[in-house]
Amino acid sequence: SDVYRYPFYDLFLLLYMNPIILASQSPRRKQLLEWAEIPFEIMVKETAETYPDSLPIEEIPIYIARNKALAVQSSSVDIAKVILAADTVVVLDQQIIGKPAGREDAIHILSRLSGNRHRVITGVVIRQGEKETAFADITDVYFHSLSEQQIEFYVDKYKPYDKAGAYAIQEWIGVVGIRSVSGDFYNVMGLPVSRVVRELEKYK
Repeated sequence: SDVYRYPFYDLFLLLYMNPIILASQSPRRKQLLEWAEIPFEIMVKETAETYPDSLPIEEIPIYIARNKALAVQSSSVDIAKVILAADTVVVLDQQIIGKPAGREDAIHILSRLSGNRHRVITGVVIRQGEKETAFADITDVYFHSLSEQQIEFYVDKYKPYDKAGAYAIQEWIGVVGIRSVSGDFYNVMGLPVSRVVRELEKYK
């Protein structure tokens, strides 16, 4: 798989840190690691994104991320490799809002988010052999009230069918529709990257 490196990355890390494995196909997580200039390669194994009904909401994305990391780790990966996995959920009124099933579902989801506060929770798991770091980062997002025309425009132009909550904060709807964000902005994109970087430093 491709390995991404950067000429101005800290010399110590380039010399002593092997590229991590990103256990995700998310283009947004890939982009965030590139922005942070973390050397990485992508390796993904299919896992079921199911979880026990008894799990508290904050632990669900950690549970799913751990399964992603373990699936990659069990596929003959060098035990010295550091694996990073993540999963993001959108929560409104204590209900997880998944990816929309289609156009009408996306419009329905955004109509529910309109004028309200929701939470974005990203579970992160970092593993190297038996060593593991696991945490959830939570960001509160407040939407302006959106008109039906604005919602339909966004859905028809950007087709956010692969995104939890039916939107991406870095797209048009985030620019014009979000009133405020409390917490890590990049967590809403799919990875609390500054915290991830700090945790990765413990795996040098």
